[in-house]
Amino acid sequence: MKVQAQWVDGLCFVGSTEQGHSVVMDGASPEEGKRGISPMAMLLLGAAGCSSIDVVSIAKKQRQDVRDCICTVEGTRADAIPKVFTAIHLHFKVLGHQLDEHAVAKAVQLSAEKYCSASIMLSKATQVSHSFECVEVVA
Repeated sequence: MKVQAQWVDGLCFVGSTEQGHSVVMDGASPEEGKRGISPMAMLLLGAAGCSSIDVVSIAKKQRQDVRDCICTVEGTRADAIPKVFTAIHLHFKVLGHQLDEHAVAKAVQLSAEKYCSASIMLSKATQVSHSFECVEVVA
């Protein structure tokens, strides 16, 4: 895997992948005209995406009727530089029809402990926790 970040101006960069996908990242403050996501928020998004893919695919393999999955990630950062994450919490809101709460719990656990490379890697440097809720939707 190989990515690159190319400077635009100020603290703004365009990140791109070998496959040609790109994203704007910006370290500027909103008052300065921030044009993209911060690199630290990008780390949290990576964990959210990686773990969400696991949770949905595992739940589907368990024959769960998943209709949506929303992962909210909260990161607490140190006050001093470097402002590393001191804690990260991933919360999954899994929406579906007649979801088995135990199956969803197992999907979240497997992602957290075995499959999600991003959150497992982050857990080597900080405390990472997970929670979930199942929400019934009409079929």
